Amino acid sequence: MSFFKKKKILVTHNNTFHADDVFATAILSIALDGNIKVTRTRDEKLIESADIVYDVGGVYDASKNRFDHHQTGGAGTRNNGIPYAACGLVWMHYGEQVCGSKEIADRIDSKLIQAVDANDNGINLFEVKGEVSPYTIQDLFYVFRPSWKEAEEYDKPFMRMVDIAILTLKREIILARDRMEAEGIIKSAYDKAPDKRVIVLGGNYPWQETILKYKEPLYVVSVKETGWRAEAVRNERNSFSTRKPFPASWAGLREKDLAIITGVPDAVFCHRGLFLAVAKSKEGILALVEKALLA
Repeated sequence: MSFFKKKKILVTHNNTFHADDVFATAILSIALDGNIKVTRTRDEKLIESADIVYDVGGVYDASKNRFDHHQTGGAGTRNNGIPYAACGLVWMHYGEQVCGSKEIADRIDSKLIQAVDANDNGINLFEVKGEVSPYTIQDLFYVFRPSWKEAEEYDKPFMRMVDIAILTLKREIILARDRMEAEGIIKSAYDKAPDKRVIVLGGNYPWQETILKYKEPLYVVSVKETGWRAEAVRNERNSFSTRKPFPASWAGLREKDLAIITGVPDAVFCHRGLFLAVAKSKEGILALVEKALLA
């Protein structure tokens, strides 16, 4: 067996696990084509002899493949105030290799990696109202930790979560690449639109983030297998409020009832939240949008 085919020995801490060490393991597994052996321990001799150590060991030194953030002073903080955890440190040095491009790596860092690091460092990214809070990927992973009544065997569920994290990262990479390609198409549609309030797309593109960069659009028209749809543009990325909701009198109406009130024969549906309207034809959906603009 050649040196390059030998499994890399990865060491992280034992016992309970978090999204931080799970995703760090997943990143390294992808970067090394799965040619790894993971040891979960705090034994100093095993840590010293490992090829890559993360989330344990008290050292951050990328040149030696050491990626811990628990030491005094931590391992650095981003410009936005989110400190690096092991996941972010590993991503900083392996993310571009995993993604095949720095731009894709940066997008996933903003969407996923920084959120994992923030949680691991005790940084709140959302406001909890009452007893209800978002169900995060950390919550999903924690479901598979043994409960206080179960035998404390963490290694097997840890590796199951690593498999989930690998699938998640691979999907995020695919989606980020496709989203980048779509951005050019959406920008072109905006540039060519005779009325910047209505952007018409010839496919089902992920348009939300791109369109939010422009102030004029109120509705985006697109086509799916089930017909043509118009969506009201949101005020902000994570808000459900929209720049111009569909008329309140349309809320929840379907087919005949919607056709009668709008005068559009092939109208199909308007969501009761007033952010979505559907028609069978392009002409029909554009007619609904025109009426909504005048309302």
